[in-house]
Amino acid sequence: MPPKKIPVRTCIACREEKPKKEMLRIVRSAQGEIRLDFSGKLPGRGAYVCGSEACIKKLRKYRLLNKTFSADVGEEVYAAIEEEFGAK
Repeated sequence: MPPKKIPVRTCIACREEKPKKEMLRIVRSAQGEIRLDFSGKLPGRGAYVCGSEACIKKLRKYRLLNKTFSADVGEEVYAAIEEEFGAK
């Protein structure tokens, strides 16, 4: 029996591929609402970010979620991501 395939996703900040379970998914719903998806199963357009402090800082500095979702992402979403990973 072949080994089970591990899903891999790309971080939008550092562009590194890592296992899906190690990353945080941010999702934009059809209504335009942007939320953190801890289950990885919410419907909508998803983007992944790894937990490194450098990636979290880059995400906010360059407003990468705004570019990824082509929408205005509120400061509270970036703050929630920093809080989740404990970045300062």
